Amino acid sequence: MNTSITIRKRIVIIFFLLACVLFSLMIRLAWIQFVRGEELQEKALEMRLREVTVEAKRGIIYDRKGRKLAVSASADSIYAVPPEIKRSGREKEIARQVAAVLEISPEELEKKITANRAFVWIKRKVEAEKARKIKELDLPGIETVEESRRYYPKGTLAAHILGFVGIDNQGLEGLEFTYDKVLRGKPGRIVVEYDAAGREIPQAMRRYIPPENGYNLVLTIDETIQYIVERELDRIMNSETNPASATIIVMDPRSGEILALGSRPVYDPNKYGEYPQSVWRNIAVSNTYEPGSTFKVITAATALEEGLVSPEERFYDPGYIKVGKEIIKCWRYPRAHGNQTFVEGVQNSCNPVFVTIGLRIEDKQSGLFYDYIKAFGFGQETGVDLPGEAKGIMIPLEKLKRINIATIAMGQSISVTPIQLISAVAAIANGGILYRPHLVRQITDQDGNIVKQFEPEPIRQVISRETARELASILERVVSHGTGRNAYIPGYRAAGKTGTAQKAGPGGYQQGKYVASFVGFAPADDPQLVVLVVIDEPKGYPYYGGTVAAPVFKRVMEDSLRYLGVPVRYDPNEREKISQPAMVEVPSVIRLPLDKAQKALRAAGLKAVVEGNGSLVIDQTPKPLAKVAEGTTVILYVGSGKEKEETVVPDVTGKRLREAAQLMEALNLRINPLGYGEAVEQDPRPGAVVPRGTTVKVIFREIETEKVLGP
Repeated sequence: MNTSITIRKRIVIIFFLLACVLFSLMIRLAWIQFVRGEELQEKALEMRLREVTVEAKRGIIYDRKGRKLAVSASADSIYAVPPEIKRSGREKEIARQVAAVLEISPEELEKKITANRAFVWIKRKVEAEKARKIKELDLPGIETVEESRRYYPKGTLAAHILGFVGIDNQGLEGLEFTYDKVLRGKPGRIVVEYDAAGREIPQAMRRYIPPENGYNLVLTIDETIQYIVERELDRIMNSETNPASATIIVMDPRSGEILALGSRPVYDPNKYGEYPQSVWRNIAVSNTYEPGSTFKVITAATALEEGLVSPEERFYDPGYIKVGKEIIKCWRYPRAHGNQTFVEGVQNSCNPVFVTIGLRIEDKQSGLFYDYIKAFGFGQETGVDLPGEAKGIMIPLEKLKRINIATIAMGQSISVTPIQLISAVAAIANGGILYRPHLVRQITDQDGNIVKQFEPEPIRQVISRETARELASILERVVSHGTGRNAYIPGYRAAGKTGTAQKAGPGGYQQGKYVASFVGFAPADDPQLVVLVVIDEPKGYPYYGGTVAAPVFKRVMEDSLRYLGVPVRYDPNEREKISQPAMVEVPSVIRLPLDKAQKALRAAGLKAVVEGNGSLVIDQTPKPLAKVAEGTTVILYVGSGKEKEETVVPDVTGKRLREAAQLMEALNLRINPLGYGEAVEQDPRPGAVVPRGTTVKVIFREIETEKVLGP
């Protein structure tokens, strides 16, 4: 009896426990099915399906007239589906055939296509011929998918503007980087189905979801003007000047639109990996330099706007000016400009004049000069739509000394970027309004519909229209009568300013390293274009902006204005001038190899004939620095180099004995130093042609100076 009760109790307990377990399982099942069902279903799908991204075709980049600068060409990428290859049993044969077409290792390829994976890339963006051969093989598990490869049909043209993209279609430099999201579009997908072990699933799903192509960019750049700019860049880089780098920017002052921007050295964005990364750098926006006398435009604008100087006010230049204990020389020192008006001081680029008015500005109100400098956009990013823009370098306001104000007034002790300087001068050209410089006019869809229009963006009115007009008239005289005469364009009233600045380096300014520049606009009474030319470390002598950069400005501006159809307007004097051939200065090619001498003469617009036998130029007619008509034939006398030779006496004024001696020695001249300090006079004069070995008498004088260079 007791046993029977015990058994029944046990059965009840077991039944109760089973009921509890069953109830728990039902609760758990309901939880999974109804509460977490959707979430777990998504996870299962994720584990069963794998997606491979297929990049969209990037949008086209056009110039302002619809000419293509960057396009996306179709390119096939090869991929493998390992489960299908394994099922075929032809792994080695497939690897061998594919490897032969793609020129890769068959052993490595076999490992890749038999991996425990559902999908592997074999090679992306292959040549069209190779992709065609792979398709013709029709191998199991080997597939192709269309991707896009970026192509720049103009090669190096506008490389620093456009930039380039990486293998995954991502923008890495230039506008390709800045507008990457706009150009890139929406990527597509390849969806592959497989089990947890990577084995093929019967009737496995494999779907291709096509990408959505990106939007297009319509730039402010004009391809023709860009070609003009890059033609001149190549010309200056291949001339006897042979600088370390050069930059030219062309801007519409009425809108801030950049019509052309180029730098050298340059690279081909189609093969960017073959060039050092330093060449990718866009020096027009990323590099800073001391602007030298081109910055005097800002000093003049400030003084005129504040009523601190009048055009006819007279100044006296003894060749230098004293600021505290420091003496700042004029670039012409030891010669002086003497008595001159402010207008003449600007056209002569006279340092003492600008030091005087710079200090007047500071005396009127502490920090006033800096207020104008910042209002013109210096010391801050311009906002141009290119990556890596620098702000420039300015001495903190609280650390400014009187000598700093004096040197800044002449364009030293301050570093700017080329894009900052041209934007500031554009403000003077357009009547005093600073615009944000920009490179994109429109964003359009694949059908050409405008998605976004970029309008001119005025930032502020820096100076009055009256001041801007008055300064433009003064700068016009710089070109017609002053240091910028080599920028003179018959029929177009050009205005501008030259600049020469010694490069700063560790421990002070670097001997023999200069930045020559010219910035200007035309026509002066109705500016259509502003052009800036910056030439870094030009070789040889002269290295001034007026002789090196101004002629480049002239050619770019004249050709661009004629291309744009800006009418030519001659006054009677100009008509008389243009009836005569243009005059050019004969470069010194003595001691140069014959091929380099001929190249230098061609760059100067001259012809050459050769007399004698040999590969070294030992003499020339006309002599170096002579003024002759463009197209004149220069006779080059060649020989072995043992004949009697002549050379041009360099200008050593302002140099210490060691520097002067080194320069003379480099030209096979002897030096007879008299006195000590800095060179102030020399005989024979600079530019004289003398036999090599001639002794040059140089007078030195001790005088404390702040190093200042020419116009």
